[in-house]
Amino acid sequence: MTPVRRVRPSDLEWPSVSQWDALSAQVDGQLSRLRSPLAACESASDAADCAATLTNLKNPYFIRDQAALTQTLGWVDAWTSVPSVYAVAAKNTRHVVAAVNFAREHKLRLVIKGGGHSYQGTSCAPDSLLLWTRGLDAVVMHDAFVPTGCADVQAPQPAVTVGAGAIWMHVYNAVTTKVGRYVQGGGCGTVGVAGLVQSGGFGSFSKRYGTAAASLLEAEVVTADGVVRIANACTHPDLFWALKGGGGGTFGVVTNLTLRTHDLANYFGGAFVAIKANSDTTFRGLIRRFVGFYSKTLFNPSWGEKVAFDSDNTLRVGMVFQGLDREQALAVWRPFLDELAASPDEFTITPAPMIAAIPARSFWDPKFLKQNLSTLVVSDSRPGAPEDNVYWRGDADQVAQYIYGYRSAWLPATLLEPDRQVELAEAIFAATRHWSVALHFNKGLAGASKDAIAASRDTATNPVVLDAFALAICAGEGSLLHPALPDRLPDSALARRRAAAIRRAMDELLKVAPNVGSYVSESDFFESQWQTSFWGKNYPQLRAVKQRYDAGGLFVVHHGVGSEEWSPDGFTRLA
Repeated sequence: MTPVRRVRPSDLEWPSVSQWDALSAQVDGQLSRLRSPLAACESASDAADCAATLTNLKNPYFIRDQAALTQTLGWVDAWTSVPSVYAVAAKNTRHVVAAVNFAREHKLRLVIKGGGHSYQGTSCAPDSLLLWTRGLDAVVMHDAFVPTGCADVQAPQPAVTVGAGAIWMHVYNAVTTKVGRYVQGGGCGTVGVAGLVQSGGFGSFSKRYGTAAASLLEAEVVTADGVVRIANACTHPDLFWALKGGGGGTFGVVTNLTLRTHDLANYFGGAFVAIKANSDTTFRGLIRRFVGFYSKTLFNPSWGEKVAFDSDNTLRVGMVFQGLDREQALAVWRPFLDELAASPDEFTITPAPMIAAIPARSFWDPKFLKQNLSTLVVSDSRPGAPEDNVYWRGDADQVAQYIYGYRSAWLPATLLEPDRQVELAEAIFAATRHWSVALHFNKGLAGASKDAIAASRDTATNPVVLDAFALAICAGEGSLLHPALPDRLPDSALARRRAAAIRRAMDELLKVAPNVGSYVSESDFFESQWQTSFWGKNYPQLRAVKQRYDAGGLFVVHHGVGSEEWSPDGFTRLA
């Protein structure tokens, strides 16, 4: 069988100027030829423009507004952010249909980008046509939504319909600040809505509300045949299920999603503390203490986000809570902190722990955040930028990162049982001798509410997440590095050394938690058993859905469902 090969600009079959002009007319002029803003740094004559570009590259809102950029600039030995040849900046579903049909008919590599936050590089590819959904960012509230065709089987419920190009910071502001409801989205506010939902999607409060995918009620999606389909539990239920965690950019182009909204807690808050142990021995003891404390006190729907165990023997806590006021949260932490404070020769706590709560309705209110919590947020610095363009300062490292290594693993809740806590603590300590380890508690659903677990069970995400208390992550990156930046070239040798240390660290954890799987959006680019790791027993069913709606493989992303049939660059069908 002769392999199917997609067309590149150097091929005779590449669309002619007149054919591109015809596409431009179909999409109302929203077709453009792309040039990377990084090109300003290629010569000394553009020094001023280059400096401005480098400054802007640390602004996620600037990157969001550039079709030719992605939030991550690359990954050593894996991929580099390179723009497509052309982009369709879709303003409506009709534009999406035109781009999909054009790509299919002309055998083009098609790439979809909304927020552009893919660590795996799935929202960019050289020699391709980009379908950019940035302009599809409307947010519409519903008091009583019923999915199409479900009038006889589903009761009306509060919901929100969100365009594929919207980001969570804006959606939270619309739903929580302005209406007083909650929608389960991502913790990083500049992540795109559609990509997060399709990958499963964890937010700060997932132990209370479940995954973002679990809240999906309906999606409008353009499939590979150019047909606009409504997918929900009653119409195309197989496609609907696949969109709930089966991976973005794989089954079609999602143009909008409708998500259920939830009652809002009275308070949201956070607990922040850094504890430095004075020796390896005391650090081992500190890890054991925290594992026991977490298991007994924090392993419940109230608490989310993460702690990090650093190689310098520091435990850094950055956790959030919902449904508790400040005094209640203080009461939770006081025994643990008082015990450590009683041993000043063993532990240093600097600065003082911060535990705070605010009205939940203010948690994503840009005005409130800038006036009252200015140290925690950063504003879009561009002149004339919208007032609601803010992001969490803690997410700044993700902007314009160049990844050295990244591995993750879901840790089963059985490790929190009394007879296994020492084993877990020792594995964490052993890992920190190589690299820092972060435990993201909100990215494992063990300990979550019954409703959250039930809803998340009915998604395509690897079922092991239901029994995992946390997602362990070991990762490292550089900042503002790219092969197109002569003065900021990645140090490949350094990157590989750090990647090796990251692998060794995760290997220590996998000794006590083998074959546990990992989260598709936050995983190793080089994962060899990705089908099982990302989707477990769900993979065969996802392959069947892929075959049903995209047998020709128009939608291919790295380690996406069905991608094993294609070359790594997505241009040649292997069988």
